[in-house]
Amino acid sequence: MAKKSKVVKELKRQELVAKYADKRRELKAKGDYMALQKLPRDSSPTRQKNRCAVTGRPRGYLSKFKISRIVFRELALKGQIPGVTKSSW
Repeated sequence: MAKKSKVVKELKRQELVAKYADKRRELKAKGDYMALQKLPRDSSPTRQKNRCAVTGRPRGYLSKFKISRIVFRELALKGQIPGVTKSSW
């Protein structure tokens, strides 16, 4: 499990990105990069890091399911992810 502070910080970033999305779009369309620079750094979507929704793990993230590979494996073996079966050949 990731540190709570990292998970909370990432949630704050997501809120800031959503809050300033329209303003960033307007400023980019105008070409006003000086005003764009004055917005909070964390309002930029490129500063976001994908994290597992269950554990907060930043690595081994599966974007289709929004969880890490470890949690994916656990849930898939329990049969809690529909349409996913263990392969064998």
